[in-house]
Amino acid sequence: MPNLTVAVIGPLDYAKEMAKKGTSTDITLYDVKKGEDTVSFIEPTKYPERLAPLFYACSIADAALVVVEEVNAQFGECVLMLDALGVLRGRIILRNFIAPEKLAPLIKGTVLERYSLEKEDFVALRESYLEEASKKADEAVSASGSVPIDHFFNVKGVGTVVLGHVVRGTVHRHDDLRVLPGKKSAQVRSIQKHDDDFEVATVGDRVGLALKGIEAEELDRGCVLSNQDDVRCEDRIIVNASLSKYWPSPLKEGMVMHVGHWMQFLPARVAMVDNGADWRKPRLELVLEKELVHPPGARGTLCYLDGGKLRVAGTISLL
Repeated sequence: MPNLTVAVIGPLDYAKEMAKKGTSTDITLYDVKKGEDTVSFIEPTKYPERLAPLFYACSIADAALVVVEEVNAQFGECVLMLDALGVLRGRIILRNFIAPEKLAPLIKGTVLERYSLEKEDFVALRESYLEEASKKADEAVSASGSVPIDHFFNVKGVGTVVLGHVVRGTVHRHDDLRVLPGKKSAQVRSIQKHDDDFEVATVGDRVGLALKGIEAEELDRGCVLSNQDDVRCEDRIIVNASLSKYWPSPLKEGMVMHVGHWMQFLPARVAMVDNGADWRKPRLELVLEKELVHPPGARGTLCYLDGGKLRVAGTISLL
């Protein structure tokens, strides 16, 4: 049962024309199913007043649908976020008689340069995404997996339920999973994908997991359920950074940035900067407010919330 996850960057509730609205907080999820094929659309509901929802929506996306109503600083920020997160597949819909030539300078050299231009036909878009989902290869089943949590709550008669995407490996019913960061663990009582019960979930699946052994009040967005031994938790990290070509000046010690990885978006103080031969590619030591959960060699996004119209600074590679 392959699932395609699409970040929808455009007017509020744009995806409701293609799918059924589900959970809605600072991000809103929409789902559509046809036979065994499913598509999850994610909108950054509280963007642009907050940058984090844009990161959350794009972080776990297989593809993006970008609806352009105006070519402005907000559009440019979305381009930088999609590029930083490496969302390679996408489609662009132009409104208000915007000509493709107007976009060209802003998207040159970014992932959006390879996105296709589409007409605004909701039925055709929905069917095309379902067809794309059907072509996704089923992931090989493995013994372990990781699921970053984006929503969590108590359900009467069920207990603690979390929502998220499988980002690595496979999760099985009855798996005992660590709840990271921290020392707690939980057992998977049941797995649902698009309201159907399953025994396993693999990479890319949108899941609802009923958990035993932990209360919803003990969880946070960004917590990761995992039984993979190589997943690390660190509150002090050494990284190689790559700053956007639009970033105006070198980073300095003491600056408070935000690091995004999976569903974590954490404040991080710059404790050390080594600019080497190119200040746009510095080595940094970052001290985080909470432990960052990540596999070895992970890539993250580096943001600066006090940057005005330029809040996406670049990317980091963890050493």
